[in-house]
Amino acid sequence: MQLGLFECEPDTDLRTVARIMATKKIHCVVVAGERWGIVSDLDLMRALEPGLEEARAGEVAATDVVAIKPNDTLEHAAQLMAEHDTAHLVVVSPDSGLPVGMLSTLDIARTVSA
Repeated sequence: MQLGLFECEPDTDLRTVARIMATKKIHCVVVAGERWGIVSDLDLMRALEPGLEEARAGEVAATDVVAIKPNDTLEHAAQLMAEHDTAHLVVVSPDSGLPVGMLSTLDIARTVSA
């Protein structure tokens, strides 16, 4: 799990979201707001279709995010990813319910390969 998040506001333009992903070498950004979500690299690619040049992060963010708690097992995380066909899980604080980290398929691969 990667503690700490890279976030943007819902009105952030997608070029800025892409720049965050590229410079930080990450595959998704949390969109902070009243109802938070994530924009993944695949969401970004889909949003680059003609006519969506002016789209904002809040418009393309997935809000049906699958979340886990910091103490969940790797096996449970992998099971959730498979069940929900997702490459990212948001790690939420058990106290506040707010995002505190991210777990990706690459994080799982790093752990399994060690």
